[in-house]
Amino acid sequence: MKIAFFDSGVGGLTVLYDAMQKLPHEQYMYYADTVNVPYGTKSKKQIINYVDQAVAFIAEMEPKALVIACNTATSVVIKQLRADYDFPIIGMEPAIKPALQLHPSKKVLMCATKRTIKEKKLQNLIDELDAHDRVEKQALQKLVKFAEAGDFDNSEIESYLTSKFNKINWNQFGSVVLGCTHFLYFKELIQRIIPDDIDIIDGNAGTVNRLIDLVETNEEKNGAGLRFYESGKEVEFGRFETHLKKYAQIRGREL
Repeated sequence: MKIAFFDSGVGGLTVLYDAMQKLPHEQYMYYADTVNVPYGTKSKKQIINYVDQAVAFIAEMEPKALVIACNTATSVVIKQLRADYDFPIIGMEPAIKPALQLHPSKKVLMCATKRTIKEKKLQNLIDELDAHDRVEKQALQKLVKFAEAGDFDNSEIESYLTSKFNKINWNQFGSVVLGCTHFLYFKELIQRIIPDDIDIIDGNAGTVNRLIDLVETNEEKNGAGLRFYESGKEVEFGRFETHLKKYAQIRGREL
């Protein structure tokens, strides 16, 4: 049985890569809803419809677990998905709690899509952590478009990020949380723009650790495999390979 990963596009490949490092003998499938990317600018109704169709397709493969490797989809629809299906479904949780713990006297800048920032799920998390005065939110919606195009580091992206981060009084902050899996491709560029003492944190490790807790792992060394699917088009294997290689470089490993 396969472990399935789903995202609106290429962002979830970062989570897939991290899972493959921890669980190298598993069979994986990855579904990108390329036709409907980005989710961050869509209505809740649209996102629910997109995810329902994608997960119905994935469910036909009888996965042993499904990772919703998309913060926006997680924030909108994961509760309903868990009620509808009997296999484990793991979502993305913004790494706000570890960021707060890392710098107890500093604020956290939570970067996400517009839709994730609007959703109650994020606000509920901040409420649970009693962190209203320590979490600021910043939408970086255009990074999704750049990531989908395979543009990781150019003057346009740098100007865009600089315009967003110039407004921040960094003396008050200790960390930046990347609350969208697409944003991880820009970690190196973001680090160059913001002060050196600001940590950049993402939720991939938490998601992968939760996956490990919920699935019976495969120890057969010859059992590993990976298959890609895309909505509405033939799979562009070269594009997926490019993004996986870029993320491997960021993580400091070889693909």
